Amino acid sequence: MEDILDEWLWQQEYWLPPGISWQDIEMEHEGHYPMPRDLLYTLPLAFGFIVFRYVFERLVALPLSRCLGVKDRIRIRAPSVPKLEAFYKQHNRQPSQSEVVALVKQCGLSQRKIQTWFRHRRNQDRPSNSKKFCEASWRFLFYLIAFTGGLGCLFHFQQLFPSLVLQPVAQEHYWYYILELGFYWSLLLCVSVDVKRKDFKEQIIHHIATIFLIGFSYCANYVRVGTLVMLVHDSSDFLLEVKYQQINSGLRKHKMRMIKEER
Repeated sequence: MEDILDEWLWQQEYWLPPGISWQDIEMEHEGHYPMPRDLLYTLPLAFGFIVFRYVFERLVALPLSRCLGVKDRIRIRAPSVPKLEAFYKQHNRQPSQSEVVALVKQCGLSQRKIQTWFRHRRNQDRPSNSKKFCEASWRFLFYLIAFTGGLGCLFHFQQLFPSLVLQPVAQEHYWYYILELGFYWSLLLCVSVDVKRKDFKEQIIHHIATIFLIGFSYCANYVRVGTLVMLVHDSSDFLLEVKYQQINSGLRKHKMRMIKEER
């Protein structure tokens, strides 16, 4: 059964262009021929990225945020009310007026107190400024290093388009691909614990599509063109992380100014 599954999964028609067989890419040559099984290494690598990220955020990013003056807002914790907590987790974080009236009867609290409780409870779940800074710092660090490494890979391009599939892949391009794919696996695995943005669903779709495209281009040996595409994206991604922090800083200052004006 295992032999049948293995033979079906690795059929050359699925992975290689017409007229190309596995024997053609197993010729003796300097370099490394892309094989689908190479992608299995990216899964343990993703967990390695997660561990390294945890250490980086605790030992580097968090102290750096304090040095740069990133401050977390002091938030009032909602008092323990089991019925409201159950409704908050199981039904709705922002109850309607009719739901508030029903909760008044269940808890014996006034509408104003219930609305205040839900506001404080929502504020508890909002990510702190330091958490946002740490996540952006980690992505900035990787994209910057990946962009620098991608530039280094450009100097090892000998041919870009001729005999595209039969060319072996240099070790620099191989590791560039494996590291990029492992990093996006780590982003997908951590998406549920990271700061949830308004485009949360679109972000998941983006990670899945990126993983599929990187994996497919590697198996089809479109590594040279794929390296250029990833390099272009990395060149803007680390700048976007800086812009993200600037926007958050501007929003914080605007909110503080609005609070002062109201007072």
